[in-house]
Amino acid sequence: MGEEIRYKQVILSNYAKTSVKESDLSLRTSKIHLKIPCGCDGAVLVKNLYLSIDPFILALMKNQELDLPSFTLDSKLCMPGMTAYVGFFKFCSPKKGETVYVSAASGAVGQLVGQFAKIAGCYVVGSAGNKEKSAFALMKVDLLKNKFRFDEAFNYKEEQDYNAALKRYFPDGIDIYFDNVGGKMLEAVLNSMRLNGRVALCGMISQYNSLEQPEGVHNLINALVKRVRMEGFFTSDHYHLYPKFLEIVVPLIKEEKITYVEDIAEGIESAPGALFGLYSGRNVGKLLVVVARE
Repeated sequence: MGEEIRYKQVILSNYAKTSVKESDLSLRTSKIHLKIPCGCDGAVLVKNLYLSIDPFILALMKNQELDLPSFTLDSKLCMPGMTAYVGFFKFCSPKKGETVYVSAASGAVGQLVGQFAKIAGCYVVGSAGNKEKSAFALMKVDLLKNKFRFDEAFNYKEEQDYNAALKRYFPDGIDIYFDNVGGKMLEAVLNSMRLNGRVALCGMISQYNSLEQPEGVHNLINALVKRVRMEGFFTSDHYHLYPKFLEIVVPLIKEEKITYVEDIAEGIESAPGALFGLYSGRNVGKLLVVVARE
């Protein structure tokens, strides 16, 4: 029969209609026999040590059909690193001295985009946020400037006027926007883009949660008049670039020119709260749940 063990599962209790709630998920304890069925030569039993908490999970909870990328448990050498590399270098084509804005800059991808931009010789501003003016929100901004070496950073939740905020940090306009949030911030950025600017559409987290009708962008004429190139991408379409990515990033890691932060929650019981926190800005860096330490 094999050894019988008890294990825990996080189960989707209800499809999310608008915003995700912790009550949409429940914890269940079940039993399983640790035995590989006969005839399965070469098969192995796998033990999960970590869960990756990612924004696109909400689409699955809403029963939406998406062509989602595959991914591996990550760090700066896996999914977030590749996403930052492909989005910034392939789709933004940075030049030394250009101005770069990164939204959700304290997240898994944004923190690396900012560091890549600094290494490329760009002027970089990042935004991060928390719903309240708190020490946590200040910590995010401080992290961007002092650990990830962004030139400037701000808490977008404190800004009443995104256009005014961007004008303050980019008086001469934005050359490159790495978009992780979409919505009203994308609209404001299009007002500040410079001629021949580039926008990499990496994520739309402001549109994933709490909105029955996604917000539209009402000023796309700016993209036309300013000859702005906007393009969305999935990292899984560009895995052929992985050797080049390693060639560039591994030396940077060894030379300690880039750093990385992970936000780790302990125990599978914490998974629902971690997912909820992702959409409310409670995480800093790549969000993981530790299922087992060994």
